[in-house]
Amino acid sequence: MASDHPTYLTPLIPETNMQAVLVAMLIGTGLVGLGVKFAKIARQRSQSDEGIIPSAGISLFGLVDLFTETFLSFQDSVMGRENRRYFPFMATLFLFLLCGNIIGLIPGMPVTTGSIGITLGFALASFVYFNFHGLRENGFFGYCKHFSCGIRIVFLAVPIFFLELLSTVLRVLTLNLRLYWNITADHLVLGVFTELLGFAAIPAYILGTFVALIQAFVFTTLSMVYVQLATQHSDTHEEEHG
Repeated sequence: MASDHPTYLTPLIPETNMQAVLVAMLIGTGLVGLGVKFAKIARQRSQSDEGIIPSAGISLFGLVDLFTETFLSFQDSVMGRENRRYFPFMATLFLFLLCGNIIGLIPGMPVTTGSIGITLGFALASFVYFNFHGLRENGFFGYCKHFSCGIRIVFLAVPIFFLELLSTVLRVLTLNLRLYWNITADHLVLGVFTELLGFAAIPAYILGTFVALIQAFVFTTLSMVYVQLATQHSDTHEEEHG
């Protein structure tokens, strides 16, 4: 039976959610496979006379090494070199989002990050991650001090505590909706241009690729900032607001 909705709205229809989940699983499997392959190559190179320095030509090892160096440099600028232990999560988050966004640009493919369930999953993963490390770094009571912003006057500290707590919980919503609506709007506009212009819509695809990159970048950067704020020691926090 023919569908009543326009073809460019297909990725947004709930019936494609399972397809989006399937593509997300394939992306995850692919990234795990890439990581295993890269680790194997690095291990072999470290045991040979070549060392782990990439070869002059274009290769999988060289591309992954370039990404690692570039992304690590950016993370250092946001979180500092002392926080490189968070690199595996942040790099995986960025690559997963980028691949999901880019794949959605391929005609006929579901928009993985245009599914509210998947974007919510990313938001929850980030939320659990930064709170876990905040608790691990400061302990329960030390982490709770973050929400009072170091204010020791009770009648001010109590409302600020609950406002900060609410603000932290709402990060799940803001991370989720920021990614979902931006990607959804981008693919909706792209679909309209494709319907109207056909192959002449190539500039719109270039713009869509840029948006896909920026949205993965913004989500990951916000996650870095949240981890940085959560792991900040309570005594430092008090000094800043003292």
